[in-house]
Amino acid sequence: MSDLISTFQNMKAAHATARATLSVTTAKQRTAQLTALETALLAHEDRLIAAMNTDFSHRSVQECRTFDITTSLSEIRSNRKQLKSWMRARRVRTPLQFRPATCEIRPQPLGVVGIIAPWNFPVYLAVAPVAAALAAGNRVMIKPSELSPRTSEALANMMYATFAPDVVSVITGGADVAATFSALPFDHLLFTGSTAIGRIVAQAAAQNLTPVTLELGGKSPAILMPSADLDRAARRIAWGKAASAGQICVAPDYVLVPRSLMQAAADAILGAWAKFYPDGSKGDDYSAIISERHLERLHTLLNEAKGRGAQSLSNEPDGPIAGTRKFAPVVVLDPPLDTTLMREEIFGPILPLIPYDTPQEALDFVGARDHPLALYVFANDRDEQELWLNGSISGGVTINDTVIHVSVDTLPFGGVGASGMGAYHGRHGFETFSHMKSVVRQAKWNGMFVTEPPFKGWKARTLNALRKVI
Repeated sequence: MSDLISTFQNMKAAHATARATLSVTTAKQRTAQLTALETALLAHEDRLIAAMNTDFSHRSVQECRTFDITTSLSEIRSNRKQLKSWMRARRVRTPLQFRPATCEIRPQPLGVVGIIAPWNFPVYLAVAPVAAALAAGNRVMIKPSELSPRTSEALANMMYATFAPDVVSVITGGADVAATFSALPFDHLLFTGSTAIGRIVAQAAAQNLTPVTLELGGKSPAILMPSADLDRAARRIAWGKAASAGQICVAPDYVLVPRSLMQAAADAILGAWAKFYPDGSKGDDYSAIISERHLERLHTLLNEAKGRGAQSLSNEPDGPIAGTRKFAPVVVLDPPLDTTLMREEIFGPILPLIPYDTPQEALDFVGARDHPLALYVFANDRDEQELWLNGSISGGVTINDTVIHVSVDTLPFGGVGASGMGAYHGRHGFETFSHMKSVVRQAKWNGMFVTEPPFKGWKARTLNALRKVI
């Protein structure tokens, strides 16, 4: 723990020195850091993929490359490309009563940023916020998950080979290290993980009044509306649920389906999975579950629902492959709403289908629960789309697809309520890790003397007249 604290103190001292010499404000320095991060990621790509594969017992090479490496490279390059324009002071309108003063917003580095990254995308969810924090001129400490130790080690080796330890540091260890880490007085702390742990992190950060961005999760619904293209919707829902074996914070957690389409929707989703994975869950393109504990939890969720009378449908009715952590994707028809499957985020390839009779009933169903991190509406009718855009609250919405909004770096990514607070990605990440300082420049000759007492005669009349025009 002493190494963790001394690393933080060294970073704080280094930032203070850099601020005094104005070096934290140079675009050249930040651009060089982002380029170094890109070069390192490409050089260490194979080692990172091998580490992820080992941590999961099997993780699709293409999913590792697409979800963790390519998306990270996209974030780095986007930050670098837009950096100079983001760093510029932004002139804003000056209200009449303060003219001829001028006003601007000036982005300024916060200092030392802490990042607590999860295991499900152990590279992307560490590297993407690092890119944003470096673009904003900060120094970064990363605490990766102990559930992906080999990836954490590979990530640490990459960072230490690339950056001085007072610029980027990786802190490994278990829950005790994470607790100490979240209690440090960072200038900003970003946590990605479960809602339950997010509450603990927020409480620890609050002791130092550390601002936090919490990227959590919850039960993100997909809604099949009457005008939806059933085959297209089933394919994209099936993809979003089975990618990384459902271990994605924005995976569709359950699907609301018109009652008359329940069996057709189930058949279409199963058909899509059969096309995606012709060799079933044993194929190389299908990933494993991160740990035995998580695997056992999924079995418990499914067995409870089946024990309560819910029907489960799978392309692999013989069950799991012995000696592996593979869990074949499964559809569950209309499970009781008080089962754990419908109360907790699933975070695995189990997909409940819930029937509804009217669009308003579906809207009420989602509205009665915690605000989800993501919401997926499948509808060709514009009014049906607008019903959900205007009538529901969620971190983000994707219409006629799933998951992809996370990778759109021109959009803020974040939750609301139990699914998180704050947002980042692209410019929004730059601003999250910057202090957006308000600046007013007053002119030598100005009218502010009118506000100086005593307020008699013409001053009083002028101030009263101003109320009518401002």
